[in-house]
Amino acid sequence: MTGAPALVRKPRQSLHSLGVACGLAAGAWLGAAEAPTKLVTAGFSPFLISLGMVAGVFIARWTVPMALKGTGYILQDLRQKPHLIVWAILAGMLWAVANTLTVFAIRNVGLSVAFPLWNTNSLVGLFWGWLLFNELRGSGAKTWWRVLGGSALIVAGACLLAWATSRQAAQAPHGTAALGILAALGAALLWGTMYIPYRKAYISGMNPLSFVTVFTFGELGTVFTLALMFGGGWDHVSADLVRARPVLFWLFLGGFCWVIGDLFQQYAAKYIGISRGIPLSNTNQLWGLAWGVLVFGELRGEGTAVQAMIIAGSLLMIAGAGAISSAEAPESEQSSWDLAAGRECDRYGLSRESIAAGEGEAARPASRRRWWEFAILLAAVAVFVWLGRQAARQPIAIHFSWMAVLIAATLVFLGVCGAMLWKRTRFT
Repeated sequence: MTGAPALVRKPRQSLHSLGVACGLAAGAWLGAAEAPTKLVTAGFSPFLISLGMVAGVFIARWTVPMALKGTGYILQDLRQKPHLIVWAILAGMLWAVANTLTVFAIRNVGLSVAFPLWNTNSLVGLFWGWLLFNELRGSGAKTWWRVLGGSALIVAGACLLAWATSRQAAQAPHGTAALGILAALGAALLWGTMYIPYRKAYISGMNPLSFVTVFTFGELGTVFTLALMFGGGWDHVSADLVRARPVLFWLFLGGFCWVIGDLFQQYAAKYIGISRGIPLSNTNQLWGLAWGVLVFGELRGEGTAVQAMIIAGSLLMIAGAGAISSAEAPESEQSSWDLAAGRECDRYGLSRESIAAGEGEAARPASRRRWWEFAILLAAVAVFVWLGRQAARQPIAIHFSWMAVLIAATLVFLGVCGAMLWKRTRFT
């Protein structure tokens, strides 16, 4: 059976190095975003933690794309591809459930252990990329060996971490380590599946900034529903939010960091595919390990053998992700990607010529700024200022020197990779 004809493209400039840089930047910012979830160990509900983070995400997902491109550009992009609105909302719903599960995982097994376990989502994403979007098809044996070898390293690292975690089950602060492992792996399955809508959007020519603007409705609605269902109803959730006001600033800040990391991750998925971009962005586990160990002292007091297994497991998974993402797609594989893009064009009535030439969204400049866009930006800043004035330090031990080093490193990634994106793509 023959598939849809491939798109006929002009000779293209390789964006592999840009995609790799975006994946690394995503790792740094996604790792920093999970640090505020450590507040679950101070007695706050996992649903409340997730709701606070997603509220910050909602604000950032509206303001960052608007600041970079303008609402006129985003609305035009959505009008051209309205079928992707449903997919973006579905992706947001999957993200919301997965993010809530990560809070439970952190509560039970800690940040430095939970991170690598849920990052097995790269294996799920790799499978969907191969099955649905022709990724790796047409590539040579060397590329396959890098990808399969990297996958094996990721599985081995996850198994080693699970074993190390099971040895500390008696010390799990709020339940068994087994439940924490299951929560982290459940998040991995949902996040890996979430990348299907990502890839559908980007092979159709949608800008990641437009996609995440709609994405946020699915995640906020789902998290709010979960909080109401499992948090005791509206009155109980409202009372919890009032009691949590001293920590909401940190949760909103975590949500903002997540949006920056997720944008870099989505550009990585756009330029090098989900089978490569997602494993690379999963270097956030190294940052999660750094935040957990250096800033929060999670492994303090553990035996040398446990610490060695956790560090070795993390390094194995990072090596696997590096092997996968270093396998640049040859022209033969990119032709297979074009077949998948051609199917999307036929299914949804998109213009093959505009997508092939990059005119679907790259040729359109950022829209002219409106006065009310500046008003929205000021309102978003005002929310953070208001929450910051009410913030209070929580009873969690923090090593401030290491925290300053990690924050500085994430800002360097933002500056360097943001400049690369602007110079080569103008955020398209």
